[in-house]
Amino acid sequence: MEIWQAVVLGLTQGLTEFLPVSSSGHLVFLQRIFGISEGGLFFNIILHLGTLVAVCAVFWRDILALFKKPFHTFGFLVIASVPAAIVGFLLEDIIDGWGQNFEYIGVLLAVFFVITASVLFATEMIAKKRQNELPLCWRTVIPMGLAQAVAVLPGISRSGSTICAGTLAGGKSEDIAKFSFLMSIPVILGSFVYSLIKGLVKGEIQQDFIDNGATYGWCIALGFIISALVGLFAVKIMLKAIQKANYKWFSLYLVLLAITCVVLQCCGLFKIAV
Repeated sequence: MEIWQAVVLGLTQGLTEFLPVSSSGHLVFLQRIFGISEGGLFFNIILHLGTLVAVCAVFWRDILALFKKPFHTFGFLVIASVPAAIVGFLLEDIIDGWGQNFEYIGVLLAVFFVITASVLFATEMIAKKRQNELPLCWRTVIPMGLAQAVAVLPGISRSGSTICAGTLAGGKSEDIAKFSFLMSIPVILGSFVYSLIKGLVKGEIQQDFIDNGATYGWCIALGFIISALVGLFAVKIMLKAIQKANYKWFSLYLVLLAITCVVLQCCGLFKIAV
């Protein structure tokens, strides 16, 4: 991996983790264009850790409030995290295989990007016509948890799916936004711990350092710092977008990106990762 690739991937992870455009889809897109195998397992882990730092920095008061009685939000968070944990564990190898070796990854990404765009557009239309909103409750939390499980697919946005699910279930925009960002914490942290332990046990992380050479340490440091700083910026953008239920520009971007994926697929520019 080159340092400039680490910078690009760090920027991409930080910006897209919290915007409704799918960070996983963007990372797969760039990694296949670059022809690199997920940038190295440890590098990907560090990128996600950077965005975890960003969301914790913005919502540290809400995180502390989770551990105060009567623990309602904490309970909601646990329940909402279970579906994604189960689906991610069961489909991990399949999804990793798509990202690295699936021949028609451009078409697959295009389909998932269009699905995300369609859901965002429909949600904006419905949200602007609705008058009554529910506080955070089981009726809004369960759909958000199920949506987060679907978002393990590359191209399906985690933040977009959970916010749309909560909004369509009738939740208040402010409550839904805050809870969606809090939902990212156990998912990112759980994935970080699981991938770190698995990578160390199998020797994959150690091999990353051997394969990527002396500059790999700089790549890791830059990826972490950039993803954290840009993540802070992305959170603030998304909070403003949610307040106004303004998702159409994200939808348009995803449609254009889907078209780009199909064109690049036809031109044979998606490389098999090495």
